[in-house]
Amino acid sequence: MENYMKLELAALGENEGFARNAVAAFALCLNPSLSELSDIKTAVSEAVTNCIVHAYAGAEKGSVWIECRVEPSAQGGVLHIVIADGGCGIENVEKAVQPFYTTLEHEERSGMGFTIMQTFMDGFSLDSGKGKGTRVSMFRKIGVEKERVDA
Repeated sequence: MENYMKLELAALGENEGFARNAVAAFALCLNPSLSELSDIKTAVSEAVTNCIVHAYAGAEKGSVWIECRVEPSAQGGVLHIVIADGGCGIENVEKAVQPFYTTLEHEERSGMGFTIMQTFMDGFSLDSGKGKGTRVSMFRKIGVEKERVDA
């Protein structure tokens, strides 16, 4: 049987820490290093925070859904994570994933959330559109040698 989990949380700031720790606890079955675990927690934190801050702006707060599954291998495996909301969506996804782009400059947002997710994970995709919510899919290889690229 494939190992998976599904979690629904209210889109409230106090649930961000719970979400990141729940995913980290789930990932423990792959025996991640502290560095891998830290990267996963950071990416999840960024995705959940985006749902909390942006998805339901100006409206009654909704839910954040998190789904995870593991793909085990002899060396470790792959952790797949999907974080979604039913909020306002992103009108221009191409623009939103650009480093430093933010719609909330007045709130001192850095506009680096998607960039951080892309950097800390081995795979990243974003599906969103105005009025249809947002779905971030990520994966991280655990215990698998990364291909080294020399500059």
